[in-house]
Amino acid sequence: MPRVCAHLRILLRILCWLSVALMSASARDTKPRWVRINSAHFSVLTDALEKNRNEAILRLEQMRVVFGQVLMRTRLTMPEPLEVIAFQTREEYALAAPLRDGQPISQSGFFLPGDDRNYIVLDLSDDESWRAISRQFAAVFLSYNYPPTQSWFDEGFAEYFSSLRLDDRRAQIGADPASLSAVLNAHPWLPIPELFAAHLQPVANQEGAPPSLFQAESWILMHYLLDQKRLPETGTYFDLVENQKLPIEQAVQQAYGVTAAQFGQAVRDYFASDGPRLQLQEVAKLGTANLAGPVQQFPAPLGPDDVGTSLLDVPDAEAQAGLAEMALRLPERHEQATKQLQDIIEQPKGESAVADRALAWAALQQQRYDQAAEELAKASEISPNDIWVRYYLALTRYDQARSSGKSLQGMANVMQDLHAVLDSNPDFAEAYNMLAVTQMEGGGINAAITTMRAAIQLNPRSQVYLLNMADIYIAGKKWDAATALLDRLKDSQNPQIARAARKDLDDMPTLRKYGILPQQAADAATPSAAASSEERRDTGQGETSDTPVQAAPEPDFRKSQFLQGKLVSVDCSHPPVAVVRVAAGGKTMRLRTEDYKSLLLIGADDFSCDWKSLSVVINYKAGGKADGDLVSLELR
Repeated sequence: MPRVCAHLRILLRILCWLSVALMSASARDTKPRWVRINSAHFSVLTDALEKNRNEAILRLEQMRVVFGQVLMRTRLTMPEPLEVIAFQTREEYALAAPLRDGQPISQSGFFLPGDDRNYIVLDLSDDESWRAISRQFAAVFLSYNYPPTQSWFDEGFAEYFSSLRLDDRRAQIGADPASLSAVLNAHPWLPIPELFAAHLQPVANQEGAPPSLFQAESWILMHYLLDQKRLPETGTYFDLVENQKLPIEQAVQQAYGVTAAQFGQAVRDYFASDGPRLQLQEVAKLGTANLAGPVQQFPAPLGPDDVGTSLLDVPDAEAQAGLAEMALRLPERHEQATKQLQDIIEQPKGESAVADRALAWAALQQQRYDQAAEELAKASEISPNDIWVRYYLALTRYDQARSSGKSLQGMANVMQDLHAVLDSNPDFAEAYNMLAVTQMEGGGINAAITTMRAAIQLNPRSQVYLLNMADIYIAGKKWDAATALLDRLKDSQNPQIARAARKDLDDMPTLRKYGILPQQAADAATPSAAASSEERRDTGQGETSDTPVQAAPEPDFRKSQFLQGKLVSVDCSHPPVAVVRVAAGGKTMRLRTEDYKSLLLIGADDFSCDWKSLSVVINYKAGGKADGDLVSLELR
C-alpha cells in the first residue's frame, strides 16, 4: 500500500508539471508571433497563422499574374517598394486602419501610397481581404507598366480589375464590381469625346461613396475593349492623340475605323446586350454562375504548390516599430505612432534601427533635416547595412539641397549610399532619379543620362523624371533632345511641371548663346559703370579687345516631327555617329544622330547597332546631313 501511494504521488507531480507546462505554452501561444514571409515578388510582415499567411501571399502573386495577362504584359515592374502588413484578427487590424468619423474603416484592407514606398494592409480574418485593395493594386501596377494615357483608361481598367475573384483553382473577372450598371441605366451617357477629354484623378473608391457616371462609363468601355480584343487599336489611339497631337475625334476615327458617335453607340449596344448578365454574375459565388458571355472564368494562374516562400522570425519590438512606421503615414495615427516609436527606443535594450529611421522619415516630412540626420546616425550605428537607412541618408542631403537652392553636400557619400540601395533593389526608380541628378551636379553628364534613362524606363509616367532628363540634356548642351522633352511637358496637366518646362524653353535661347541664364546674361552684358576699360578688355566686354569672340551656335528652329514605322537597320561605321534606316509609308528614311550614346531612348536601356526589324516611334528634325536628325527613339 505504501508503495502504491508513493507511485500515486509521483504520478500527481508529473501531471501537475505537465499542467503547468501546458499553461505556460498556452500563454506563450496567445502572444502574436511576428514573421516575414517572402515570395518571388512580395514580402509580408504578419502575425497570422500559417494557412492564412500562405493564402494571402498566394492571392497577391495570383493578382499580379492576372494583371499581366489582362494587359498582355510578360514583364512587370514595381519601381517603388511595396510593403505588405497582414493581421490575424480584426481587433489588431482596427488599431492600425484609417479612421472615418472616428471609427476604423469597415473595409478589410487598405492601400497606402507614399513617395518612398507603398503599403498594403490586410485583415486576414476576412478570407477575401485582398479584394479590398484589388482596385488600387491595378491602378498602381498600371501606372508603372503602361505608357501615359487618358483618365478614362486608368479608371476603367482599375474598375474592371476590381471584379477579380480567386480561389486556389479558379479565377473569374468581368462582373459588375460596384453596381455600375445601375448608374449606366439611370443616366444619359457622356459622348465619347467628352469622356476622353476628361482629366480626372482616379476615384479613391472610399467606402460609401456612390460610383460616378465617369467611373461607370469608363468601366463598361474598358470591358468592351477587352472583350472585343480592341486593346491594340486603343494603343494606336493613344499614339495618335498623345504623340501626334491629333484631335480626339480624328484619332478615334483613324484608330477604330468609325466615328466617335458610332464608337460610343457600339459600346452602348454591348452594354444593352450583356449588362444584365454582368450584374447577376457578380452576385453569384465563384464558379456557380452561367459564365457564357463577357465574364471570364479560367484556371487560377498559380496554385499553392507554385509559390515558393521563405520565412524569417521578426522580434516583437522590430515588428511593432514596423507597424508604427506605416502608421506615421496616416494623419490620424501619426501622433500615436510617434509616441509608440519613442517608447520602443526608450525601453531597456530598445535599440531599433527601424524606429530611428521611421522618426527620421517623419522629420524629413517637416524639413527638419538636422533631426533627421541625428536619427539616421543612431540607426546607422545599430544597423549600418539597413538599406532604408542608407536611402534616407541620401534623401536628407538631396532634399536639403533642393529646398535651399544650394549645391549638394557630401556628394560622394550620397552616390555611395544610392549605389548600395540600387544593389539591393535594382528596380527602385527614385534612387536612380536622385543618383542621376547628383551625377549631373558632379559633371558626369553621360553617366547622368544613362542613370536617368533607367529611372524613366522603370517609371515611364513620371513627368518629374522627364523634366530632370531635360535639365541633364541642357547641362550637356544637347539642345534638341532637351527641346523635344520640354515640348511634351509644357502642356502637362501638372501646373508645376508645365510652368517649369515653359520657363526652360524660354531660357534656352539665351542659355545657348551666352552659356548662362537670362538674368545672368543681362548682368554680364551691362558692365558696372565703375569698371575701367582695361577691366572690360580683360573680360572680353570692351570694344577695343583684339581677342576674337567665338560665335555661339545658331539655334535650331526646325520643328520636331513624328514618325512611326519599322527600323530596318543601323549603321555605326563612324562612331559615335549612327544612321538609322526607318521604313514608313512606303519609303525608307535615313535618320542620323551625332552621338548614339546620348540619344534619348524609350523602351531600351542602351542603343544597339545590331537592331533590325523593330517597330519604332521616332521624333526627328527634317534635313541635316541625312534625311533628318534624330531627337528620340522609342522601341515598341
